[in-house]
Amino acid sequence: MAKSHSVWTSIRFWRQSAAWVTGFAVVLLILLTFDTMRQIKMGGKRVPAPTVINHHIDYKYSKKRGHEVPVIGKKELFFGKEWSPKEAAALLHKGKLTEQAKNCMDCHTLLGNGAYYAPDLTKAWLDPKWKDMQAMIGAKTREEAMAKFLQHPEMYPTHERRMPNLHITPEEAKALVAFLKHMSSIDTNGFPRGFSKTVKDFEAGGTYAH
Repeated sequence: MAKSHSVWTSIRFWRQSAAWVTGFAVVLLILLTFDTMRQIKMGGKRVPAPTVINHHIDYKYSKKRGHEVPVIGKKELFFGKEWSPKEAAALLHKGKLTEQAKNCMDCHTLLGNGAYYAPDLTKAWLDPKWKDMQAMIGAKTREEAMAKFLQHPEMYPTHERRMPNLHITPEEAKALVAFLKHMSSIDTNGFPRGFSKTVKDFEAGGTYAH
């Protein structure tokens, strides 16, 4: 009488199991890749279209998700005008190229990449301290204050580690501000953590974490 063998000791069983598991993992990876591409695509689920710079952007706590999420509000002029999709896309592209050319990530962090010498810029547009900067500079809007600061940061010390003058032109500054505003609209699942002290907390004398 032939001796029976357990399936757990069968080489054939383990080879077939490995093939099935590998095949399932490959299919799952492909599906997750397509889902990720859908979510991070410009104008997709998490990354708004370039024309979001024509809208008011807020950052509010979501009880459902347990962290703050960007809230795209009503339309508002950006540098005194409403930008067409083509104009907005070109402006953001110039802003990204400027950020790279000026090596911003040598000191700052953007979407989790970069250095921690200077404040995180992922949600910099939302920082309520720009209201103080508007008053200091005498600018009418937040974007004007940010652009003037970027062109002459040495004139407006806002941090113990002062930003050097990188000789940013007015057009480059405008594009950088657009880039930062668009970045603030990206749904980053609450990243950076600890950033989002509410405006009410700030106005009550609290700190606004970067």
